[in-house]
Amino acid sequence: MKNPSWVDEHIFDYNCFEEVPQHLFDTINAKLDMVQSNCPLVSVVICAWNEEVNILQTISSLCRMKTGYPFEIVVVNNNSTDNTQVVLDKLNVRSFFQPMQGWGPARQLGLENARGKYILIADADAIYPDVWIDEMVHELLQPEVVCVYGRYSFIGERDYPRWMLYIHEKLKDIVAELRQFKRPFLNAYGISMGFVREYALKVGYVMRNIRGEDGRMCFDLMRFGKIRQLRLDKARAWTFPRVFKKEGSLRHAILNRVKKELNRLPEMFYSMPVHDTKASANEN
Repeated sequence: MKNPSWVDEHIFDYNCFEEVPQHLFDTINAKLDMVQSNCPLVSVVICAWNEEVNILQTISSLCRMKTGYPFEIVVVNNNSTDNTQVVLDKLNVRSFFQPMQGWGPARQLGLENARGKYILIADADAIYPDVWIDEMVHELLQPEVVCVYGRYSFIGERDYPRWMLYIHEKLKDIVAELRQFKRPFLNAYGISMGFVREYALKVGYVMRNIRGEDGRMCFDLMRFGKIRQLRLDKARAWTFPRVFKKEGSLRHAILNRVKKELNRLPEMFYSMPVHDTKASANEN
């Protein structure tokens, strides 16, 4: 089992900004000029912290979108200490700097400066299929829907074979189906998420450095309408297995996740009470 060939096309073998040739920026910018709109219906908002190489791979995939919806790309540099800003300055995207550390503050700045009616959240280290915008917006346009989240897969590498990652993804998809009934916000991650900007501005992101900012946003949006899940495999985002590397072996990481989900299985059968998500210490 291998990575899809279209994913491999966006994986660049550079270790730092200085290794990136100018012709790559020229190629990406030429495509960005063709697909982006000055009057967007959709804003793809990305937050980046020290992603000087990975952000190129993400933008490379987004500039190949096949969509009839006018869109723009907005990137928020979340106080990076590498050359992320230098890279953004060389790309034809709108970028902003958020000195307040944290994904919540960064996403809030992107939300406030986005021009689209619909916001799609993307990660700075992910790669997106060319149907991603169309399929996400299609779900957002359904009656009473205010938020949508998509599924994602992991890019196979040495020591992280695709067949093992595939098993993890299938287990994750089963858990996502269970969560969708009463706690869909547990499935909302910034790698593939979208919402109606009008309602998101009323809710706002948590303005402190704590993870789980996307789930908090999704939970708060539930009072305005429905949360949808995009199940299509062809619309999956793809990301690198960096999260597993922090935990040691992939087998160990999968076992930890299985134990965690089994422990909180009873909670999945009832709704979480309304609470102040901005003050909550829960990151999940």
